[in-house]
Amino acid sequence: MITTDLLIIGGSDAGISAALRARELDDQVCIILLLSDDFPNFSICGIPYALSGEVTDWHHLAHRTRRDLEAYHIAFHSNTVADKIDSEAHQVLAHNSDGSQVFAYQKLLVATGARPKSLGVTAPTEATHVLRTMADFFAIEDLLTTNQPERVAIVGAGYVGLEVTEALTKRGIAVTMIQRGQEVLSTVDSAMGQKVHHVLSAHGVAVLTDQTVTEIKSAEKGYMVTTSADETIHADLILVVIGVVPNSQLLAQAGAQLDAATRAVKVDDAMRTSLPDIYAAGDLVLTKHRLLGNTYLPLGTTAHKQGRIAGATMLGRSAVFQGVLGSQVVTIFGLVTARTGLTEAEARTAGFDPVVSTSYVDDHKAYYPNAHQITIRLIADRQSGQLLGAQLMGQATSEVAKRTDIFATAIYHHMTVAEFSDLDLTYSPVVGSPWDAVQLAAQALERQL
Repeated sequence: MITTDLLIIGGSDAGISAALRARELDDQVCIILLLSDDFPNFSICGIPYALSGEVTDWHHLAHRTRRDLEAYHIAFHSNTVADKIDSEAHQVLAHNSDGSQVFAYQKLLVATGARPKSLGVTAPTEATHVLRTMADFFAIEDLLTTNQPERVAIVGAGYVGLEVTEALTKRGIAVTMIQRGQEVLSTVDSAMGQKVHHVLSAHGVAVLTDQTVTEIKSAEKGYMVTTSADETIHADLILVVIGVVPNSQLLAQAGAQLDAATRAVKVDDAMRTSLPDIYAAGDLVLTKHRLLGNTYLPLGTTAHKQGRIAGATMLGRSAVFQGVLGSQVVTIFGLVTARTGLTEAEARTAGFDPVVSTSYVDDHKAYYPNAHQITIRLIADRQSGQLLGAQLMGQATSEVAKRTDIFATAIYHHMTVAEFSDLDLTYSPVVGSPWDAVQLAAQALERQL
């Protein structure tokens, strides 16, 4: 039996953040981390850019090297899979290539993340692939270099689907995207998603919307994919990126409380589960949203925050997870699309009376060269004037992501649209206007209110 003060299962964003925070607060506490593979603290979000070749060496995907992490005196057990938690005995049964091991802990953090959703369609072995781990990356990269596929079908048009589409297009591969929703990038309103759709089409990507995959079968060369609209796509490789579900089985079997709808683990603001001395953080937990209450919203930024909270509270320190707004950004063929807060539909479902305004504003003074328009779509509550959501789209040079962060900060603090206009923001003709683009958009919404 191996004993430790803190035992962490999972070596991605939440697990590593917890371990680093715990070590920051206590240089004597014993920390053991169980890693199911051999790639701690790797950026899964960076995999599409390794596939495109923009990240020239996959080793560079590591946020920190193994040597960097071990300098924090964290004991890693690589290729070790946790099989069972005995919460009463404070023990975890695990196995690796050498056999079974028992780890006894004082406090346990489960940060096992999420797993890809199943397509639910019978397909030939090795026909479909997912992209969630470094092993997935190695398998796909090997197929790309060895088989040199000419046609790829990507099922799902969310962030990962879009990023991989661009990556493969840059490698000269013909891509067909299949999206079940009415438009790509369903996390923004359809009018914004439609603009992304147009950019994809302009770069030779075939986009099929309002369709699902109904059949996958082998063809004379590659595979044949049939959709609900009776369209047939021939592909040498099929990538399924239709979202994730919480990887919560380990805690479920131990008796932890789960959300009935999502199967995400319920935690309090200190990341405690319903089991004594057991914490959970990251993509397997139900997340506090500052406008919606508890929801399932798996994001890397959230996992980092929750891991840091867990690292402190496992040591008895006072720390509270403050909640998120679902701030996200993606860049596709130079077009940056970002969102924070609620979409119009989400606001209506949450019981607000949304007022929506879309503005087209220059990113800096038009008399200075290379000004570009930013599309800014804002949502506010009609009765209170509270800012509820923002969606921005523009060129990579237009600081779209950072301007979205201004809205995220305002929504986080429950600001009204009128209050937003009073923010003291920087100005130079080279980068903005006396009224920044975000304030001009807010003033347009204020007039509607």
